[in-house]
Amino acid sequence: MTNTIKEERELTPREIVAELNKYIVGQDKAKRALAIALRNRWRRRQLKGPLKDEVYPKNILMIGPTGVGKTELARRLAKLAKAPFIKVEATKFTEVGYVGRDVESIIKDLTYVAVQMVRDEEEKKVLARARELAEIRIVEALLPKSSPRVSYEEETKEKFLKMLREGLLNEREIEIEIEFKEKHPNIEILAASGLEEVEMQLREMLSSFLPFRAKRRRLKVKEALEILTKEEATKLIDMDKVIREAIQRTESSGIVFIDEIDKIASRGGGAGPDVSREGVQRDLLPIVEGTTVNTRYGLVRTDYILFIGSGAFHIAKPSDLIPELQGRFPIRVELDPLTKEDFVRILTEPENALLKQYQALLATEGVSIEFTQESIYKMAQIAYEINQKMENIGARRLHTVVEKVLEDLSFDAPDIAPTKIVITPEFVREKLADILEKEELMKFIL
Repeated sequence: MTNTIKEERELTPREIVAELNKYIVGQDKAKRALAIALRNRWRRRQLKGPLKDEVYPKNILMIGPTGVGKTELARRLAKLAKAPFIKVEATKFTEVGYVGRDVESIIKDLTYVAVQMVRDEEEKKVLARARELAEIRIVEALLPKSSPRVSYEEETKEKFLKMLREGLLNEREIEIEIEFKEKHPNIEILAASGLEEVEMQLREMLSSFLPFRAKRRRLKVKEALEILTKEEATKLIDMDKVIREAIQRTESSGIVFIDEIDKIASRGGGAGPDVSREGVQRDLLPIVEGTTVNTRYGLVRTDYILFIGSGAFHIAKPSDLIPELQGRFPIRVELDPLTKEDFVRILTEPENALLKQYQALLATEGVSIEFTQESIYKMAQIAYEINQKMENIGARRLHTVVEKVLEDLSFDAPDIAPTKIVITPEFVREKLADILEKEELMKFIL
């Protein structure tokens, strides 16, 4: 049973929402929809018989302005489930036959993410054994080339091994052999969309024919130990098993977040750029409906991958998507625009809250900063008002405002430490006064 399945079983929808609440403020409807979708995957796996194959994920379309937490919700959900996750922008893809990326690369990239994820997990399992083997190689390199007796050699090995583990040999230099594959000549293919996959396959095919070579390098023991541990771990990992597990995890637990899906919605007419937009939608359709994609690791079915579409839908509407694609995103969730009160909560409540980050960063310099409640409200109010006057970029505006407020302090921190600074509403107004008074300057700076 995979870690993914275990993790999902342990989290009920209520627990998933509670975990998401640690990082994202508000958006309760979206959190509930995502929690149900994640739990339904575990429920499907508990089914027996032919009905199991008939239960498909209910893909979600999140509708809301930029900066309200759509991407963060999907990313945190994938992290909770320990599921392969990839974010793509719909505008980066083109219809087959045009120059650009084709939609199948989404699944290829997702599978690559899964392979790296599983490989890292397997590496952790063998790391202790790999380190032992690396230590033996280091000790053998340190030993004199010829010893008079085996018993003497074993005794010396134990002595060196003890010193190595205590860190007493870290700075000593040794000469070791490191395995590497010979580089093959670069292959350049200048061709239409899709042939970059051919280039990749050719590179890998040539690489598989090239033998491993050993190169002697002189390194400090500490550096050599890290390199050899990685090398030994690679030898201990069964890559065939990793790939099988990664494909299974991609197919049953993968999450694809398609951002800016509203930008590929047709808005009437029958010519011009809308033709390409509709072409991308039609290319996306089989991936979302369920098809088999040929990746470098083997065939991957997309039937049970969860797709989360996202867009502001200011100009286009969900109904402007082709009907077949609309039908593949049956769960619609509208995310709420952020209020001043939301901004205050975003600055303070999440575990990775922006103000907590700045406090931690400046503390490394010996500068302690404290924000009064009034100063927090002032920054939230300014960010909210700028969003109303100019383009509404949601919570991202807070990053700009807080950065400008603390810019001088961040620059001067090494010179004024150790000290404690209290951030007041007056401090905030002083740092932003010049910018806020000049509307043209505000457009460029904030």
